[in-house]
Amino acid sequence: MCSYGSILFFFFLKGSIYDFMTPLKLKWVISAMIFSFSFVLPVINIYILYKLNRISSLTLENQNERTFPYIITSCFYFGLFYLFLDLNIWPSIKVLIFGGGLSVLLTAIINLKYRISAHAVGIGGLIASLMMVSFVLKYNAVPEIAFLFLLAGLIAAARLYLEAHKPSQVYSGFLLGFATQVVAFIFFLNFKL
Repeated sequence: MCSYGSILFFFFLKGSIYDFMTPLKLKWVISAMIFSFSFVLPVINIYILYKLNRISSLTLENQNERTFPYIITSCFYFGLFYLFLDLNIWPSIKVLIFGGGLSVLLTAIINLKYRISAHAVGIGGLIASLMMVSFVLKYNAVPEIAFLFLLAGLIAAARLYLEAHKPSQVYSGFLLGFATQVVAFIFFLNFKL
């Protein structure tokens, strides 16, 4: 979802500061780095764990097998956040990454006792990020937010249809992702990181 967030900020918020104040090459470099750390490296990690017989499925269907890959994924997020911390890029991109890492880490901890929907965590965080950015920048992102809520509904329906989760697991996942990003944005705004 962080990859989608960076693409959304840079390429779909027309007329925003992300659109006209960020060179095209920088947009692609930042988006590629986020994609590498939030998708490519975690997928490689899961594949290695699968080949080493540490997990039984690439889709992490077994709740007990999810915790370690989630923790490693959060390390990738925090590593990218650390790389971006001193760079002169938009703070909201840094918050998006930090909040994503924190969401994944909290999902790993919660997963020890309760199966929570990581898909819902991701889309909840993405919606919260866009809402916070639109609030801070005074940017009208109502169409984009409405689209993301529609997408969240489709994701939730798919998880329920596949019987991968119960409704409470989907709702709690969405709320976790949403709340984590809101708290991350408020923290960063107050401390001007």
